[in-house]
Amino acid sequence: MGTEVGVDLPGAGEMVLFEVDPAAYVPRAADDSAEAPADVAPAPALPDETVPLPIPGWPERPGDDAASIAAVPMPAHLGDWERRVLADPDLLADIAFAVGTPFHLLAPARVRANIAAFQVAFTTAGVDGYVYYGKKANKAVCIARACAEQGAGVDVASVGELTAALAQGVRGPELMVTGPAKSDELLWLATRHGAVVAVDAVDELERMVAAGFDTRVLLRVLPPASDSRFGMTDEELDRALTLLAGTRIRLAGFSFHLGGYEASARAELAAVLVERCVRARAEGHAADTISIGGGFGVDYVPAQAWAAFTAAAGPAWFHAGKSFDSYYPYHFPVPGAAMLAEILRHGGLAELLRGNGIRLAIEPGRALLDRAGCTVFGVRGAKTRHAHGRPYRLLTVDGTSLSLSEQWFASEYLPDPLLWPTRPGAPTPTCVGATSCLESDMLSWRRIPLPRAAEPGDLLVYPNTAGYQMDSNESAFHELPIPPKVVLHETDGGRLRWALDTR
Repeated sequence: MGTEVGVDLPGAGEMVLFEVDPAAYVPRAADDSAEAPADVAPAPALPDETVPLPIPGWPERPGDDAASIAAVPMPAHLGDWERRVLADPDLLADIAFAVGTPFHLLAPARVRANIAAFQVAFTTAGVDGYVYYGKKANKAVCIARACAEQGAGVDVASVGELTAALAQGVRGPELMVTGPAKSDELLWLATRHGAVVAVDAVDELERMVAAGFDTRVLLRVLPPASDSRFGMTDEELDRALTLLAGTRIRLAGFSFHLGGYEASARAELAAVLVERCVRARAEGHAADTISIGGGFGVDYVPAQAWAAFTAAAGPAWFHAGKSFDSYYPYHFPVPGAAMLAEILRHGGLAELLRGNGIRLAIEPGRALLDRAGCTVFGVRGAKTRHAHGRPYRLLTVDGTSLSLSEQWFASEYLPDPLLWPTRPGAPTPTCVGATSCLESDMLSWRRIPLPRAAEPGDLLVYPNTAGYQMDSNESAFHELPIPPKVVLHETDGGRLRWALDTR
């Protein structure tokens, strides 16, 4: 019996449940010459998810009360595992006692379910597709293992990432090596393990030719009218194809990466690369793969909350009158696998790929980590400050914003943290500062409408931080320990158990 995986498809009006049958879906190996893995584990179901209810007792916007200086609530979409953790009277406190705070929680079962949703989107469209996890999004060991278990590859850009993926069972041919000006050591290891290499520049290819490598490559294309520092122009692509003649380097196809989250732009450029593959085949190259990179949106908060925030956000909601010019799009109406389905439909791309025998590779990072992790800080101190004559709470937690990376990109992480444990109290506008000596080290500049006043000893749980937030900027600044990652596992009895991410 299969496992149901929910995917929001545009135009369907509701979440569509696909049944993932491991017997029916066996991922084609990343390398045509390698056998498809026979030990791909069945995907768990994507758990039902709900949006937290409005804060009890919190007035409507705005009013002659504390709400007038607080930001609108930004409740995060939560997975079933997160609600169970928050409802458990002991689990968070036990973990905090054992490992200290702050710490990160990860749910690899959710990662596997996210991968499965992308795999189902390929199967439903009748497209030969392959998922590579963009490893830069999170370094956790358990995520690479989840990829191996679910038949996904890994996109790596360093020797460390490559060896870490191999150590968790990802096979060499299931690796894609990306990034600019790769080191000789990385290229040598990629060749030894049979990984495909996404070549970013002509001089990189020249080094590979001079070394006599026997390697599969994708040539990275500079998108039209782009000023990106990555990829090759038409003239450089022609030079690269000429360089390949008479070498042991095999052209597997072409790749590109686009900024933003527009499905149609990805589909249209993919169609252009299909034509490039056809022309390359006429010159004797295999050219049977296109990678469209990542950039699959994630839906963090409900549409209503996002609309309310963007309509009214301003310095009046922020500590010290702080303001930001831009925010990540925290509401995304067609996220993850649904966006892939939209790409495959646009302009008949699925039919074009099938008709030309082209495999489509994708390299999502954040989208495979959606609702797969959270970050827990301990409240260490609290002060009362005033804005426009009204009081608010200014907390200090026992970690830094280096563990909530959005703050280091001149922006704010908007999904509201959850205060644990839950207790009765008066709604309280609250900002969150870090334990460092830097004035700018704030986890939340805005006055978050917490349901009660936070006190030392409480825990603040920032939701959905697995994608980039946890560790892309982590640092032992002040010689503070880097927060440990804690992995949650389901038991046969339905209880959650935990272990450190050290496998």
